[in-house]
Amino acid sequence: MAIKSKVDAKYIYSFGGGKADGNESMKNLLGGKGANLAEMAGHKNLKLPVPPGFTVTTEVCTYYYDHQKTYPKNLEKDIKKALSEVEQLMGKKFGDVKDPLLMSVRSGARKSMPGMMDTVLNIGLNDETVLGLIQNSGDARFAYDAYRRLVMMYSDVVIEKAGGMEPAKGKGIRKLMDERLEEVKKERGVSLDTELSAEDLKKLVKEFKSLTKKYLKVEFPENPWDQLMGGIGAVFASWNGKRAIEYRKIERIPDDWGTAVNVQAMVYGNMGEDSCTGVAFTRNPGNGDHYFYGEYLVNAQGEDVVAGIRTPSPINNESKNDHSKDLITLEKFMPSQFKELDEIQQRLEKHYKDMQDIEFTIEKGKLFMLQCRVGKRNGIAAVKMAAEMYQEKLIDADTAVMRVGPNQLIELLLPMIDPEEEKKNKPIAKGLPAGPGGAVGKVVFSSEEAVELGLKGEKVILVREETSPEDVDGMHKAQAILTTKGGMTSHAALVARGWGKCCIVGCNDIEIFEKEKYFLTKEGKKIHDGEWLTMNGTTGMAYEGVLELSNTDLNKNTSYKTLMTLVDKAKKLGVRTNADTPKDAEQAAYFGAEGIGLFRTEHMFYGEGSEKPLFLLRKMIMSTTVKERKSALNELFKFVKKDIKATLEVMDGKPVTIRLLDPPLHEFVPHDKEKLQELSKELGVRMSVLNRRILALHENNPMLGHRGVRLGVSYPEITEMQVRAIFEAASELIKEGKKAFPEIMIPVVMGKHELRHQKEIVDQVYLEVCEKMNVQSIPYLYGTMIETPRAALKGDSMATVADFFSFGTNDLTQMCFGFSRDDIGGFLPKYLDLKLLPEDPFVSIDQSGVGELIRIGVEKGRGIKPKLKVGICGEHGGDPESVKFCHQLGLNYVSCSPFRVPIARLAAAQAAIEEK
Repeated sequence: MAIKSKVDAKYIYSFGGGKADGNESMKNLLGGKGANLAEMAGHKNLKLPVPPGFTVTTEVCTYYYDHQKTYPKNLEKDIKKALSEVEQLMGKKFGDVKDPLLMSVRSGARKSMPGMMDTVLNIGLNDETVLGLIQNSGDARFAYDAYRRLVMMYSDVVIEKAGGMEPAKGKGIRKLMDERLEEVKKERGVSLDTELSAEDLKKLVKEFKSLTKKYLKVEFPENPWDQLMGGIGAVFASWNGKRAIEYRKIERIPDDWGTAVNVQAMVYGNMGEDSCTGVAFTRNPGNGDHYFYGEYLVNAQGEDVVAGIRTPSPINNESKNDHSKDLITLEKFMPSQFKELDEIQQRLEKHYKDMQDIEFTIEKGKLFMLQCRVGKRNGIAAVKMAAEMYQEKLIDADTAVMRVGPNQLIELLLPMIDPEEEKKNKPIAKGLPAGPGGAVGKVVFSSEEAVELGLKGEKVILVREETSPEDVDGMHKAQAILTTKGGMTSHAALVARGWGKCCIVGCNDIEIFEKEKYFLTKEGKKIHDGEWLTMNGTTGMAYEGVLELSNTDLNKNTSYKTLMTLVDKAKKLGVRTNADTPKDAEQAAYFGAEGIGLFRTEHMFYGEGSEKPLFLLRKMIMSTTVKERKSALNELFKFVKKDIKATLEVMDGKPVTIRLLDPPLHEFVPHDKEKLQELSKELGVRMSVLNRRILALHENNPMLGHRGVRLGVSYPEITEMQVRAIFEAASELIKEGKKAFPEIMIPVVMGKHELRHQKEIVDQVYLEVCEKMNVQSIPYLYGTMIETPRAALKGDSMATVADFFSFGTNDLTQMCFGFSRDDIGGFLPKYLDLKLLPEDPFVSIDQSGVGELIRIGVEKGRGIKPKLKVGICGEHGGDPESVKFCHQLGLNYVSCSPFRVPIARLAAAQAAIEEK
C-alpha cells in the first residue's frame, strides 16, 4: 500500500480495509491523528471500522514551507494513486456524477491542537455530483445540507484564511454565511438547521457561492480535484495561522514540527434520523470518574457537536447533565450501536493504556470510528486517572507519575469559592461545569479586550456565546471562560480543560448583548462590561460581584496522596520552600517541603505586626555611631530571635536556610513626615540632621550598591545581632527537647574573603552563645547565596569556606543579562515575539547562560568539597523545566514558594524517570 515519490522518500501512508502502512509509534511523521487512524485500522488487536483514507506526512509540511509553498515532485501523482485505493475499498469514484465518493481533509499535528487548524468536509460536491448523491441516498435534503457545509467550509478555510485575506472585523465569510443561515431559519419559522427543507438548502448553496464571489472575488471551485488540493494546501497553511501560532506559543510546541494532513472517505451522520455523530471519552475528562462519557447529535456532522449550536444528547445515563437530563441517550436510542461503541472504547483504553478521546459517526445504523487520541483532561481528572490506572494495574508507577503535567497540579491547589460565603449568595446563572476551581474577574465580551486587560495584570472573565479557535489568546489571558452555548465537548470546554482553567459552558440562563456590552440574567439583572463576576467551575454556578476564594484540602484527595507517594519514591532532588513567616512554613510543610531554602530576615519588617521592629530598624539605619547602632540592634534583637525561633520550631529539625539582611538600607527609610519626626525625636537629632543622613544613603544604582554582605562588612554589629538571634533561638529549642537546624547564608558575595570576614563573626558569636546557653554544640551550616557571576566563577575558592551554595537565580539572571527584573516590561515582550529570546529568563532558567554559570559554580565547588550541598532559591525553583535542569546538574535541592512545592516535587520525579 505504501506510495513512494522518489527513492528513500515516502510522503503518503494509506489506511483502511483492515490494513495500514503506519502505526501509533509514527506520530512524528504521521501526526497524532494519522498515527492513531493507522493503528485503529491496521493493528491486529483492533481492526476497527475506520473509513479508509491516507495521510500526507509532516515532512511535506516542512518541505512546503522550505520551498515557497510548493510540494515535492510527484506528490499529486501519489495522492491520485492513494485516492484510487480508497475508491476501490469504498466501491465509489471521486468526482463521479452517478455515485460520488466524497472526502474529508483534516489536520493532525504530533501533539493535539484542538480546533487550532482547519478541516474541510464533503469535498467532491458540485452541481453535478450532488445529483448523484441524491440518487444514491434517496435524500435531497441530506445532499444539499452536505453541499452547503462544503461551500461554507471551503470559502472560509481555503479561499479566505489560506488565501491570506483579512476581512473587516465581523465580516469574515463564515460569519456572513452563518448570519444568512439564521435569517433563512427565521423566515421559515424554524430554530434548527435540520428543520430546513431541501429546497431551502439548495437556495442557500447558490446564495453562499454568490457571497464568496462578491466578498472574496473568487469563484467557488466546481472541480473536485481542485477542491481536494485546495483543502490539503489550506491545512498546511493553517499550521502558520494566527491561532495555531498563539496556541503553540502557549503550549511550547516547536514551530518546525509541522502538521500532517489526513484525507479520508466521508461517512455521514447527517443522513437522517438513523444517523448521528458524537464525541466521547473513555473516562470523564472533567473529574476523572471511571465511566464512558460523551455526547452525540442525531442528523449532524462532527462540527455541530463542538460548535455548541445544538444541545447534544448524552450517550448514556452517566453522561447526563442539567441541560441533557431529559434527552434520550444513545444507549437507549441505538442500543446495538452503543454496545458496539462501548466495547470499542474499552478495547482502545486497554490498548493505549490511557484515557481516549474518540469521535464516531453512525451512518444509517452503521458505526464508524473517525478518530482516537489521548484525551485532554484537567488536573483533577489527570491525578485521579493516573492514581486509579496504577491501582488497576493498567500502568506502572513511573507511567503514573509521567501522566500528570507538573502545572496540572496547580488545579488541585486552585482556590475554590469559600463554602460559607457561597451559601450566603444566590447564583445569577448556572451552566455546565467544564473547568474546575473558583475564579473572580471583570466581565469582558471580546478576546481582544481580555488580552489587553490581561497584559496589564487585570483579572478578567471572558463571556461569549461560544468560543472559536480565534479566541485562544483571550481565553488564555482570562481567569475563566463563560459561554451561553456548547456542551462538555465544545471548543471552550476542551481548551479550558487542557489548560486547567475555570470554565462554565452552555449557560443559557443569560443572554449576551455584545454591542451594548452587557448580559442579561433570567431575573432581568444586567451585568455590564467591567463589572465583577465570580465563577464556580466545579458546580457551574456564576455569582454577581466578588466572593472570597479559599484553598482546598489535599488531605481528603486520596488520588493525590497516592500519586505523591509514587512521586517521592521516584525523585532524587530535594524540594524546599521560600518562607518568611511561621505561617508560610506551615503551609509549605503541608505541601511536602523538606525544609526552608530561603528565609529572608528583612521580611519581618513588612506587613502585619511589623511597625515596632521596622521603627527600630530605621533607628539603626539612621544611627551614625557604633554605640547608637548597637543600642538600636539590641532592641531589635528580641523581634528577630522570636521570628526565627517560631519558624525553626515549625520545621522541626528540617534545615532552615536563613539569609542575613540583604536589601539596600534606603528601602527602609520613611517618607512620611510624622514618622520622620518620631525618628528624629527618638535619636535626639534635629530634622535637618536626619535629612542629611537620609541623603547620604542615596545610591545611583541600589541593586548594585550597599547591600547584602557589604552591610555586614561595613557594620559587623548587624551580622553579629542576626547570628546571635539564630544561635540563641536554636539552642533554646534544643534545650526544650525540640529539633532545630539553621543554615546561615551570606548574600551577594563576590569571593572567599568576604565569607571569611563574616565567618570570623559567626565563630565568635557561636562560642559566646554556647557558653551563655550552657550547650555543648548547636548544629548549623555556614554558606553563601551566589547571585553574582564572579561568585559562580570563584566556586572553588568559595568552597574552602562555605558548607553550602545556594544560587539566587533571580539576581544572578539580572546580573548575567544586565536586565532589571522590574523594568523589562518595555522590551521583553518584543524580544519574545521576535524569538530573540526563547522565553522569559525570569520564569525559566536561561540554561545556556545563567545555567552555565551555575554549572561552573557547582563543578568548581565540588572539585574542592565533593559533598558540598548545593541548591537554588530563586523563583525558578518552582518552574518544571528549571527543576529538571537542576536535577541534571546534580543539585541537592530546589527551593520555591509554598504553593509550588508539589509542582517541583512532581517535576523532580519526572526528571529522575526521564533520566532512567
